Amino acid sequence: MRTTQLRRVDLNLLVALAALLEERHVSRAADRIGLSQPATSRALQRLRRTLDDELLVRTRNGYELTPRAERIQRELAGILPRLEFVFGTEGFDPRAATDSFRLMGTDFTTSVLGPGLSRRLFHAAPKASMTFKQWHNGVFEDVSHGLVDLAFVAVSADPELHSELLFEERFVCLMSAKNPLADRETLTLDEFLGAAHVMVDVLQGEQSAVDRRLTELGEHRTAALSVPYHTAAVLAVPGTQLVATLPARLVSTLDREELRVVKAPPEVEPMPYLMMWHPRLDDDPAQRWLRGLVRVTAGET
Repeated sequence: MRTTQLRRVDLNLLVALAALLEERHVSRAADRIGLSQPATSRALQRLRRTLDDELLVRTRNGYELTPRAERIQRELAGILPRLEFVFGTEGFDPRAATDSFRLMGTDFTTSVLGPGLSRRLFHAAPKASMTFKQWHNGVFEDVSHGLVDLAFVAVSADPELHSELLFEERFVCLMSAKNPLADRETLTLDEFLGAAHVMVDVLQGEQSAVDRRLTELGEHRTAALSVPYHTAAVLAVPGTQLVATLPARLVSTLDREELRVVKAPPEVEPMPYLMMWHPRLDDDPAQRWLRGLVRVTAGET
């Protein structure tokens, strides 16, 4: 984009130029833009030198525009509103918004937050769209590189990203009703470690919120089956001795007679569940609105 001519122009004069051409009177233009009459007269002289044109010519009926001034006035009618948009305070009208929001989370996010968030978003912003991108180990890089607007995570692993706690989620153990542990109210840590687990591979081969806590305790559980989705873990349990350690909000939506829900050992602490975004999106009106919808949805799950 060439700006050769702009380099020699004081763009502060644009406001004075527009007022002078419309009012065709120095005093009225001065009142309109909040300058003194001498200052507005000096602005007119500078504009005449810059544009090499008189702009306003005195006649017996007052000031008249020169042909070039008329052409400039027509151009300013389109330019100034666009500059006002560029430099003004940006608002956000959901009803008119056509934004495409890009989110990333596991199937826990889409199952627990997805339905309520979708209802709220499309009710308020029917022309907008929302995409849940497939979860993978590079989630933090995707947020940093602007490929994702908002990610939902159980760990805040990148100090350069902003995050906000949505809720703390406790874990429960889902198992077949015929599992010998199914009559317990709460599993002990030894019972938990001795079970055959179906593990949800969330991040780097681990179900991070569960397995990192076990690592801190110097313990390790056996993953008889590893699956990429929470829902796949649910489907793997019936008719087996497998135990799936899952977020309570997800399990609360299940109603299957062949399954039992037992509290996880107290050593498996609740999981902080966060939404995460890049700092460049802090003040974006559409993104602030989206985060507000997520807060309301999370508060009602």
